[in-house]
Amino acid sequence: MDIRKFLRSFVYAFQGIVTATKEQNMRFHLASACIVMIAGFLTGLTSIEWLAIVIVIILVIGAEMINSAIERVVDLATTEFHPLAKAAKDIAAGAVLVFAVGSVIIGVLIFFPKWF
Repeated sequence: MDIRKFLRSFVYAFQGIVTATKEQNMRFHLASACIVMIAGFLTGLTSIEWLAIVIVIILVIGAEMINSAIERVVDLATTEFHPLAKAAKDIAAGAVLVFAVGSVIIGVLIFFPKWF
C-alpha cells in the first residue's frame, strides 16, 4: 500500500468537507447541530440519548453532503433542463428532508420529556 496516496485521500476528504460547509443548507445543519449539542449539555443527556443525537447529526450532515455531490454531478452532466436531472436532484434533497424530519422527531422524543 502506498502510504502517501492513502494519506492524500484524507486531504481530499477534508477538502470535500470544507467545500460542503460553503453550502447554505450545510451551514444551517451545522448550526442546528451546535444548538442541539449545547442543549444536550445543558439538559444532561444520558449516554444512550447522546448516542441517538450524535447518530442523527452524522446522518443529516452525511445526507446533505451526498445531496450536494449529486447536485454538482448533475450540474456537470447537463446545463439544460432535463426531467431526469430534476428528479435526481429532488430525490436527493427529499432524502435529506427525511433525515432532517426524523432527527427533529428524535430530538423531540429526547428533549421534551426532560423539559416539560
